[in-house]
Amino acid sequence: MKPLILASGSPRRKELLKQVHLQFEVKVSNIEETYDPSLSPEEIATSLAYQKAESVFQEHPEAIVIGSDTIVVLEDMVLGKPVDEAEARETLRKLSGSKHHVISGVAILSKEKQVTFYEKTAVTFWDLTEDEIEFYIQSGEPMDKAGSYGIQEVGAIFVKEIQGDYFSIVGLPLSRTVRELKHF
Repeated sequence: MKPLILASGSPRRKELLKQVHLQFEVKVSNIEETYDPSLSPEEIATSLAYQKAESVFQEHPEAIVIGSDTIVVLEDMVLGKPVDEAEARETLRKLSGSKHHVISGVAILSKEKQVTFYEKTAVTFWDLTEDEIEFYIQSGEPMDKAGSYGIQEVGAIFVKEIQGDYFSIVGLPLSRTVRELKHF
C-alpha cells in the first residue's frame, strides 16, 4: 500500500487520524494561505486544502496525501485565525449569541486520483459575557484557531448547538475522509 501523508501540522487533525488507527506520517505544508476573495466559503476551504496537499504531493508523488483547511463563516464574512488578542476578542464578540458555519475542506491526492470535498456544520453560541471572553483569551487557546475558538477544548463551553459533523469543527471531517480514502 502507498504511504499516507497528512499535509498538516495541526495536532487536532493528527489525533483524529490516529483515532481511527490509520498509519500515516506528517509533512507540514508551508504554503502561504491565500485565496481569491470572490470564491464561495466552500470553495475557499477546498482550495486551501488542495494547495496544502499539492505542496506536499509535489515532494512525495508516490504517496497518498491528505490536505485540510477549516474556516469559520459568520453571515458572509470568513473569520480566520486571529492575528492578536484584540482580533480574537472582537471575533468572539461577533460569534456571541449567533449561528455561524464551520467549513472544513479536504483534498486527497495520489498519482491515480484526486478528490476534494467539504463538510459544512452550523454552530450556535450562547451569549458570551465579557468575563468569559477575557478568560478564554487569557488561556491562549483561541490564537491558532479559525474563528478564534476550538470546540474540543475550553471553547466547548460556548457552544449551544451543533448541526452537522462535529469532527469537521475540530478540523477534519473524519468519517467522510476515511470513506474517501477507501477509493484510493
